[in-house]
Amino acid sequence: MALENLNKNSMEIYINNLSKKFGEKTALSISELKIESGDLVGVVGNNGAGKTTMFRLLLDLLKADSGNVMFDNYNVAKQDEWKLNTGSYIEGRFLIDFFYPEEYFYFVGNAYGLSKKEVDDRLIMYQSFMNDEILKQNKYIKHFSAGNKQKIGIIGAMMINSKILILDEPFNFLDPTSQLVIKKMLQKMNEELGTTILISSHNLQHIMDISSRVLLLEKGLILKDIDNKDDEAKLELDNYFDLNE
Repeated sequence: MALENLNKNSMEIYINNLSKKFGEKTALSISELKIESGDLVGVVGNNGAGKTTMFRLLLDLLKADSGNVMFDNYNVAKQDEWKLNTGSYIEGRFLIDFFYPEEYFYFVGNAYGLSKKEVDDRLIMYQSFMNDEILKQNKYIKHFSAGNKQKIGIIGAMMINSKILILDEPFNFLDPTSQLVIKKMLQKMNEELGTTILISSHNLQHIMDISSRVLLLEKGLILKDIDNKDDEAKLELDNYFDLNE
C-alpha cells in the first residue's frame, strides 16, 4: 500500500547556538546546523555523545541553556504549531503502559486529528512489521516484550505521516527481520512523502544504508557532517571507529 502523499511541503530544521549542560558537563553544543527539507539524517556517536540530548532539545523536552531550534518558521520552545507536523519516539518514554496497543494508536491519532477509521487504515501498512504480535493480543503495553514495545512506539510515531520524524535508536530490541522492515519503511516514507527524518543508532551499517547525510557526535559536538549520497560515510566512519583494523 502506498503512503498517502500528505506532505506537500516538508519542513527544514535549523539550530542556532544551541547548548545544554548537566552540572559542569556540556552535553551538547552546536553553533549552527541546518537540516534541509526531505533529508534523511543519521546521527551516530559513542555513548554520551549527546544524541538523545540533541533529540530531546529538538522536541522541546529539555530546556536549552542557550540558543534555539526552528522547524521552518516555528521556534519549538515558544510555539506549538510545529507539534502537529512532527512525529517522534524516544527511549520508550512516550508509551502509555496501561493502554492496549489499539488504545494507544487511537490516542495518538486523536491528538493529530485522525479518526479511528483513519488510524485503522494506516495501521494496515504496518502489518508485516507487527508480525501478528501487536494488535488483538488483549494485553497492556507494559506486558509486551521490549521489541514489541519498540514497534508500538515506532508505529505510533510514523502512522501520522508527519513532515518531520525523529526516532532515537529505532533498531534497538528488534530482531533482524524487523530491522530490515523498518529500514524499508523509513526509506519509503522519506521518498514518497518527502518527510525530513532524523534517526540515531549505534548500528553504523543501518545508518549508512539509508541516510543521505550522517552527523557524527562526540562529547556534545558535531565532529563530522558527511554527505552520504555516494556512500561516502562508510570510509569516514570506519576510520573514526577503527573498523578497518
